[in-house]
Formats: sequence, structure tokens, C-alpha cells
Amino acid sequence: MSERRTQILAAAVRVIAMDGVRGLRVEKLAAAAGVSTALIYYHFKDRAGVLRAALEHINDRAVSYTDHACTEDDPRTQLEKMLLLELQNTDEVRENSIAWGELRASAVFNPDLRTPLRTATDSWNTDIETLIRDAQADGVLAASLDAGAIAERLTALVEGLSERWHSETITLDRARALLIDAIGLELGRVSGAR
Repeated sequence: MSERRTQILAAAVRVIAMDGVRGLRVEKLAAAAGVSTALIYYHFKDRAGVLRAALEHINDRAVSYTDHACTEDDPRTQLEKMLLLELQNTDEVRENSIAWGELRASAVFNPDLRTPLRTATDSWNTDIETLIRDAQADGVLAASLDAGAIAERLTALVEGLSERWHSETITLDRARALLIDAIGLELGRVSGAR
């Protein structure tokens, strides 16, 4: 991906996080990215193209801050770390999470966002399900657990806890503690990452 395209997508995520999907206007995005509107149309064709690409960019950024941190542990610990990394007080994670929530909410009224959102969500669920299945294969988790259902419940919980944390209805520490408890309940109380 070109540096300019990445710059535009980073600005799009910031604008969506600050002003919501409805607040994303090509002119506003151009100003935030420091580029011309023509360049945005060149790279993305239209506003809908920007939104789809922003969703992919959010997913790519999330993969970059979760995958590299989890590779040396057992699958159950990797799972806990991966989910907890979605609840960090960093600008990138906060922007990603808030923009993701805005895009998810907008998909209710914007059918063009539904397929890419479903694809990104399915990918995240599959990553978590794979770690659960790996832990089952290692004998760390019971084979009778429904890995797909657990993955879906845990990723949905992360999204909900993130929204509550960002809206300051709970603290980050509380969100992380609730997630750790939920992982323990879903997978069985085995010591994991803190």
C-alpha cells in the first residue's frame, strides 16, 4: 500500500472516531490527511470506498498490535493476551475501537458496510476459535467446548466492554478484569496472562 493511501486511511479512522461515519466528508478527510480531494477520489473512487478501506485498515492495524505479542505462549494464554490487547489505553487502539464501533453502528443503515464488516468480524472470530481449538488439541481445554460459540461471545464482549470503557461508564481496569473473568468462565479457571 502506498504511503499516501496509508496516510489517508489513518486520517479516515481518526475522523470516523471523532465525528462518526456521518461526519466523514471527503473534504474534511482531505483536510485531515493533508491531501487534495482529487487524491482521495483517485485512491478510493467515492466515500463508500473510503469507508470500506477504512474498515480494512482498522482490521489490519488490530492484527499488527495483537499478532506479534502473542506468538511465544500456549494457545490459551495467547487467546487471553490477544483479547486484552484490544483494551489498551493507546491512541491507535482507542481510535481503532471507536471507529470500529461507529462503522458497526452505521452498518445497520448502510448495507454496503455489512459484507466487509461481516468478513472482518468472521476473521477475528476465526482467529480466536483457532486458538481455542489449538488449546483443545494440546489437552489444555476440554474437547467438548464449542470453540466457535465461545469465540463469538468473547469477541462480542470485547466490543461491548470497549464501548463502555470509551464512554467512561466503566474504567479500563474494570473492563480488563471483566474480560479476564469471562475468559475464565468460558474456558475454565486455568491461570493465564494478567
